[in-house]
Order: sequence, then structure tokens, then C-alpha cells
Amino acid sequence: MTTILALLPFRPVDGVIALPAIAALLLAALPGRRRSAAINVVASFLTFLLATTLLVERPAPGDYVFVDDLNVVFVVLGTFVGFTTSIFSASYIAHEIDAGKLSPGQLRFYHGMYQALAFAMNLGLLADNIGLMWVAVELATLTTVLMVGIYRTHDALEAAWKYFILGSVGIALALFGTILVYMAAQPAIGEGEKAMVWTVLVAEASKFNPELLNVAFVFLMLGYGTKVGLAPLHAWLPDAHAEGPTPISAVLSGLLLNVALYALLRFKMLLAANPQTVAPGPLMVTLGLLSLIFAGFMLYRRRDIKRLFAYSSIEHMGLVTFAFGMGGPLANFAGLLHMTMHSLTKSAIFFAVGQIAQAKGTQRLSEIRGLTQSHPMLGWSLVVGVAAIAGLPPLGIFMSEFLIVSSTFARAPLLAIPLVFGLLVAFGALVLRLTDVAFGEPEGPSAPVDASYLPMVAHLVLVLTAGLWLPAPLVAWFQHVARMLG
Repeated sequence: MTTILALLPFRPVDGVIALPAIAALLLAALPGRRRSAAINVVASFLTFLLATTLLVERPAPGDYVFVDDLNVVFVVLGTFVGFTTSIFSASYIAHEIDAGKLSPGQLRFYHGMYQALAFAMNLGLLADNIGLMWVAVELATLTTVLMVGIYRTHDALEAAWKYFILGSVGIALALFGTILVYMAAQPAIGEGEKAMVWTVLVAEASKFNPELLNVAFVFLMLGYGTKVGLAPLHAWLPDAHAEGPTPISAVLSGLLLNVALYALLRFKMLLAANPQTVAPGPLMVTLGLLSLIFAGFMLYRRRDIKRLFAYSSIEHMGLVTFAFGMGGPLANFAGLLHMTMHSLTKSAIFFAVGQIAQAKGTQRLSEIRGLTQSHPMLGWSLVVGVAAIAGLPPLGIFMSEFLIVSSTFARAPLLAIPLVFGLLVAFGALVLRLTDVAFGEPEGPSAPVDASYLPMVAHLVLVLTAGLWLPAPLVAWFQHVARMLG
């Protein structure tokens, strides 16, 4: 592998960032439905391949980019979900063109923005500069805003504007927090770009002004927490999921929320390296629990199937944030595992939901019945996906939720009570909704499904395998990252 990598005319880490940018420009210029879909899939696959090389080849930190065990978790997971979503997207968007919902010009825009989003997310994850990371997260937000409003309907444009306004407020708060970190570092490191380089910041964090760091983390938590979808900062997320193309819903839940969470974890590590700062864990635990319980109750009132699973994303991101807030080797390991399982499971569910909406011609739960009879493969795949996201054994999320609950019982038994309560509330809501959608007599239209089942099945197989067996190298890798997070 090392010999092969040495033959490349560029570093793989540079390719992970540059390839999506080049593909975005190419796709924006090229017409043709099949050609653009093929380029999108090939570019996503090559980006994923380059990302996997980072598992064995860790380049030295450059002027703006660095690689460590933490961001490799996010990059490999993100590029894999980006690749499988591009496969699903090819057939899904072709159906939207045939149905007259999108024009060829909008299709070209869609594929170009898809790769632009991949570029922004990879840049944010690999940036060695906290200012550049902020710019990348903002760029990812803008690209998804444009894609949410691509249908140009009243509801889609309203959702896009809501996302843009709330996202802009969040990113402004994150910018202010980033500036405060720079101000806290300046006396110890000096003025200029060096005071924004992550590898320098974490090495010198113990010398920073603790008061400024404390205030900075509050703004960063609120700012990036908006992007994570934590309650009460979540209002953009259900609308964006419901009104945008389904592949973008998969990318939002499976990728973009993780990028914002990654930024939070980086700054949490910075505070942990300074013993005089206030521990950031309690704030993360509070917002995580609030999101979990709030979203659990809101699941009962959803009438739109995409909004239902949008609130499920809020619930699970709250659970992941809670785990990282608890900290410690076991809770951090469980948080990493849960984030991975949620990304794979939720994107698989949205693949199924997109096909359901196309087959039934609606997203309203009341008009979707008996899927296991009308579309057996699709219906039973949704059953498995919902069983996984609800935390039933032997699927992967059961393992991560079990570890989170066990860790909480061992360290803070009182916190385990609202944690388990929130999980049970959400479980009841998902089972209630699944019973109506999957079983009973079919109702409404039953058009054939054109989109590919392969990405959905691949994700569900991975989630099932993870629930039964985790490879020893993966466990060791996650354990090392868990220790890094403190």
C-alpha cells in the first residue's frame, strides 16, 4: 500500500479535498443526466478510496491540513456515506426528472452542489486552522441551503430561508467563539496565523486565558450546536429534511451533523488541556439530554415521514452529545460507535423513505400503509432500519446505547433515569408509527420502485454485523480516539 501511495503525484489527503472541488466544477459545466450521475458516483468513490488510505498513511501536518485518528473516523465514515448516497441519488434524481419535478438545469446544479458539499465537509474535517474550519462549515451550510430549496416550491423555499437564517445565526455565534479562542491564545502564542493553527493551539492550551476559553466554548456550543441540531436550536432541521431531496436528507443526518459535532469535540479537547477552565461536559450533557427527551415526545406528533426521522436525528445527536459530555474512555467509545451506527442507519432509512415517497406519491404517514405487502423488499428493509434506530438487538445501535447507559449508571446513576426515559419515549413513538406504515392492508397508489436497493441493504448489513461483531482493529482505533477525547 505504501509503495502504491508513493507513486501518486499528490498526497492522498490533498486528493480527498481537491477531487470533490474539481468534480463540482466539472459537473456544473457538463449537461447530460446519465453522464453527470456517473461522474458524481465515480468522484465520490475515488474520494472514499483516497480517504481509506489515510488509515495507513498519515502525512505530517501541513500549513492548513492535518490528519489524526479523530478526523480519520469522520472522513472515512463521511466519504463512505457520500459514496453510497451518490449511488442512490443517481436513480432517485432520475425519477424526479421523469416526474417533471426537476429540470435538466436543476439536475446539473444538484450534482455540482453535491460535490461542493463533499469538498466543504472534507475541508472542515481536515483543516489545521480553526478559522478555515469555520469557513468550511459555513460553505457546507450554504450548499445544503441551496439544495434544500431546489424544488422551488413555496414550502421548499421557506425551509431553505429558515435554514439559512438560523444557520447564519449559529455560524455567527461560532465565529465569535472562534475569535475568543484566538484572543485567549494570543498572549501565549503571539499574533498572526499561528494562534489559529489547531496543532499549535492544543500543544499550548494550558497557557491560555481560562476565562476567555470558558466564554468561547459557550458561544461555540451554541453556534455549532445549531448545526448539530440540538434542542432548542433545532428548528431548521425538520423543515430542511422534509422539503429537500431525500438524498440531501441522508447527507444532512449522516454527514453534516457529524461535521459540526467534530468541531465541538476539537474545542472540547482544547478546554480539557487547560486545567483551569470549567469542564465543558455538563453543558453538553444538559443539551444532549434536552434534545433526546424533547425529540422523543415530538416523534408522536409527526404527520410527515421525513419529519418523523428528522426528529429521530435530533434525538440521536442529543444522545451522542450526551455521551461525549460524560467523557471517559467508555462513554467516548460509545459516542463514537453510536455516531457511526446512526450515520449508517439513518441514511439507510432515508434511502427507504425516498423510495416510499416516490412509490406512494406522498410523504404523509396517514396515506402510507401496508408496505410489507405492497413493496415487500422496501417494507421489510424499513422495518429493519426502524428496529435498528430504535435500539433493538442484535443491531449496532443497541450495542452503543447499552454502553452509554451502562457508563452513565456506573458514574452518574441519577442521570441514567432521564436518559433511559428519553430512549423509551422515542422507542414507543417509532414502534407506533412503524406498525401503521409497514403492516396492515395497503392503501393508495403502489407505483414500482426505480431507485437502487444496494446502498440501503449495504448499510443495514454493516449495522447488523456491527451489532454481532466488531473487528479488533476497529475497537483498538476507537479506544485510542476515546482516550484522545479525554
